[in-house]
Amino acid sequence: MQTINQTSVRWAIALAAFLALFAGVVAGAQAATGGASSVTPTTETDGEHTFGSWRYGGASWYGPGLWGNKTACGQTLRPKTLGVAHKKLPCGTTVKFVYHGRSVVTQVIDRGPYVDGRAWDLTKAASDALGFEGVGRVRYAIAIENATDARTD
Repeated sequence: MQTINQTSVRWAIALAAFLALFAGVVAGAQAATGGASSVTPTTETDGEHTFGSWRYGGASWYGPGLWGNKTACGQTLRPKTLGVAHKKLPCGTTVKFVYHGRSVVTQVIDRGPYVDGRAWDLTKAASDALGFEGVGRVRYAIAIENATDARTD
């Protein structure tokens, strides 16, 4: 049977403590940004918009029980309304979402979600365009022209 020396045990304990501390810092940062996290800064263009750094955020979708109601930005929510709700970003902010290789470019049209850990609430049409069902994490980037008003942290 192999014996483990005390130095190895101390290193293992120190590593476990560091990893636990690091996990707590990451979880706290994500909670402070509605589940959003930073990714390496890059820019990307779709011909019409230039998008800033990619991030990840918690998301859900909404629609059926609210169709016919006005959004916070003044639109009437319909089954084919393409948009997204965010708690802080100004109405009209352009955002690109990517989920499992599918993407959609849309605008902030409403306020929400009001559930901890979620940064975005996609309309049913945006959810369908991404193949997004239920609750999960999406990758997103905010259009540069909106960047000064679109700080999410």
